[in-house]
Amino acid sequence: MNLSISQNKVQLGALAANRGASLINEAIKEKGYATIIVATGASQFEMLEALLKENIDWTKVEAFHLDEYIGVPLVHPASFRKYLKERFVDRIGNLKAFHYIAGDVEDVDAEIERLSSLIASKHIDVAFVGVGENGHLAFNDPPADFATEKPYSIVNLDDACRKQQLGEGWFPSFDDVPKQAISMGVRQIMKSAHIINTIGDTRKAAAVQGALTGPVTNMCPASILQTHPSCYWFLDVDSAALLPKDFA
Repeated sequence: MNLSISQNKVQLGALAANRGASLINEAIKEKGYATIIVATGASQFEMLEALLKENIDWTKVEAFHLDEYIGVPLVHPASFRKYLKERFVDRIGNLKAFHYIAGDVEDVDAEIERLSSLIASKHIDVAFVGVGENGHLAFNDPPADFATEKPYSIVNLDDACRKQQLGEGWFPSFDDVPKQAISMGVRQIMKSAHIINTIGDTRKAAAVQGALTGPVTNMCPASILQTHPSCYWFLDVDSAALLPKDFA
């Protein structure tokens, strides 16, 4: 179990970013480039900020977008493309490539095929992810599809997930939260050589407890990470609050 518990989100983000940077640099040293997956959401704020300060040759890094709402344009405050463009891609400035998910395209199936074709031949070195309040991994809400080999799919967002997005301030009302998204599949995420899982806040404590101490089940999608050979869990004391005291 690769588990680290920090006193606050800033420390949490710094530790997660440092470990992720080391793994990226190892891949670059070994083969000359690295391929990563990047997540969004409030849990990634401090990690991404710290990752920007790490010594990485970003010209040798290709990145894939994890998930995006269907029907939300780039200019919308909740757009994950907007989030990643402003908080990550533009601030780096010289990434080898970044593959955004365009959730507002007219032909969503064609967009899924485009992304799936791009990632199909790639070996993912590091996936940066988080866990939702309902235990989701990416936008794979319970009961998640653990069997599909599709790299990207249209998924339905459950009410718990939509309430989380509302509670984090991304939308003015519950009815404004989209009911569907394009999400990377669970099996595609699990193909990553290493996974950096960053989770903060008390509201994630029950999901963390289920994901780490409960059975592996699609009713708590992040529980599948128990089976990954190189998954690093970075928690703060609040998100770890429901774990057994001697848990390690």
